[in-house]
Amino acid sequence: MKIHHRIERPATERPLVLAIGFFDGLHRGHREILRTLLRLRRPGFRAAVLTFSNHPSTHLRPDKVPPLLTTVEERVNLLAATGIDELFLIPFDERIARVDAQAFCDDIVYGVLRARALVIGENFRFGAGRRGDATLAREALEAHAVEVIAVPPLTDRDERISSTRVRAAVLRGDMETANRLLGESYAVTGRVVIGEGRGHDLEFPTANLAVPPGKSLPGDGVYAVVARYDGRDYPGLVSIGTNPTFNGGTRTVEAWLLDFQSTIYGEQLTLRDFRFIREQRKFESVQELLAAMREDATHVRFPSFLPV
Repeated sequence: MKIHHRIERPATERPLVLAIGFFDGLHRGHREILRTLLRLRRPGFRAAVLTFSNHPSTHLRPDKVPPLLTTVEERVNLLAATGIDELFLIPFDERIARVDAQAFCDDIVYGVLRARALVIGENFRFGAGRRGDATLAREALEAHAVEVIAVPPLTDRDERISSTRVRAAVLRGDMETANRLLGESYAVTGRVVIGEGRGHDLEFPTANLAVPPGKSLPGDGVYAVVARYDGRDYPGLVSIGTNPTFNGGTRTVEAWLLDFQSTIYGEQLTLRDFRFIREQRKFESVQELLAAMREDATHVRFPSFLPV
């Protein structure tokens, strides 16, 4: 997949079909938009996505930026895996924010990118003041013989699938719902950093993850997980929260991996298949905490836990 960091006329004259959206999490609704895009790709055509490197709220409403389901790197990798040919990954800044919706269609989608077809979500809004919608796009672009397809939202249990809904499920620790809406397991990747060292003293050495800022984390609690390191999966536990037994004030992500002895400071670790075990709570003693941790560990020893 070729990545463009600015909107410019491509060097090739091969026809282009285009989808536009932020695609945070690349949930099932997003994937339907991209499947529609790929069905429009004829032999010799290019299928491209136009998205933003930062959430529009970082520019429009910086005090209301939502936690994101995917970092920009994760989102790029997910988009690449769908089979698209090109990605226009551009910053959402004042220059983009002030482009009129009609001008966006006339000057960018048709004028610069020369798109033959545009695929968007039925509820997609664009242009200055979010005044552009599917109806405006269709009226503007069909004048240039550009087909516009507005994909209806997918629903799950009679409710629209959206990134907002997935974020809410992740935040409350309802990972079963989050995974169902995404169509795959939610994952958290972080760099292993040096922590307080209490895990070693408690017989449960943990990997402390520095998670990228702005990444959505499951609600506080203890979860069974599958951890992936260096191409191999390990069953384990992760504790997310402030370590109330030790009066901690900083939210941390601490993973313990079954039968894992390596030192991996500075390395990347990915957690997925979160399965809620219990809430975080303040124990009266270290011995009581250790007993709870030993009970937690029994949840990762079932033979059926790891995927086949």
